[in-house]
Amino acid sequence: MRFGKKQVLFCDICPATYAISEAKEKCKRYIKDFTGDDRFADTRAKKKLPNLISAESSHMIKTGPGIEPELQENKAVNIRLAGGRINGIVIHPGETFSFWRTVGKITKKKGYKDGRIISNNKLTPGLGGGLCNLGNTIHRLILHSPLEVTEFHSHSDALAPDHGERVPFSSGTCICYNYVDYRFKNTTDQDMQLCVWTKDGDLFAELRSEREIDYTYALSEEDHHFHEEDGKFYRISKIYKNTYDKKTGELVDKKLVLDNHSEVMFDYDLIPEELIR
Repeated sequence: MRFGKKQVLFCDICPATYAISEAKEKCKRYIKDFTGDDRFADTRAKKKLPNLISAESSHMIKTGPGIEPELQENKAVNIRLAGGRINGIVIHPGETFSFWRTVGKITKKKGYKDGRIISNNKLTPGLGGGLCNLGNTIHRLILHSPLEVTEFHSHSDALAPDHGERVPFSSGTCICYNYVDYRFKNTTDQDMQLCVWTKDGDLFAELRSEREIDYTYALSEEDHHFHEEDGKFYRISKIYKNTYDKKTGELVDKKLVLDNHSEVMFDYDLIPEELIR
């Protein structure tokens, strides 16, 4: 649709057309899941599987210029609620884990609060904000495993300045109920389990299995820098998943998992000058 000389998407005309477009996408997801062949994980176990494959932890409350403390506190609440729905879920061989089928719809009645979300490439308050952090933590677990990511959507990997050493994929996983999902499939011959919990403002997550696996995994980042394009700065890099033979330590596979081109969402003055090219 055109307004004057500018091409405008139907969903961007007004809030009503956006709601119509969103409802359409949600309906398409329901139909696709109902008619598809995926078997979705829905079994939970209180006891952890014995073998630890990968683990992640991070502090949920960020501080700094332009970061609203209340939204950060709310984010921690949202992650605790959603994490409680995921904790202990077992993914049997051949099953697919779906973030939204596991967590369910987020509502105020369930206790969810306004946190930071990205809307129209801007950080703004929104119900359930911060759950992308949880999705990203799970994604990092899966990248350090033999499991197959079957659905992934990215947003900016430059939401806030790096504190300390740069962590590849410290953010960047986008989720939005229910049509922007995060999914992975258990392509192994044994049960896998996600364990997620929070304590004292920190998020902890583990991927566990019945038995040991033959490989270890690591992420590496190459050519990391910032670049200005048409008055905006972007974080640019290539992030790889490296697979090593556990017995010999030999690199057996190197796979590009993200060709990173993320718009910087924080104050440009906080970009390290030595990383601008």
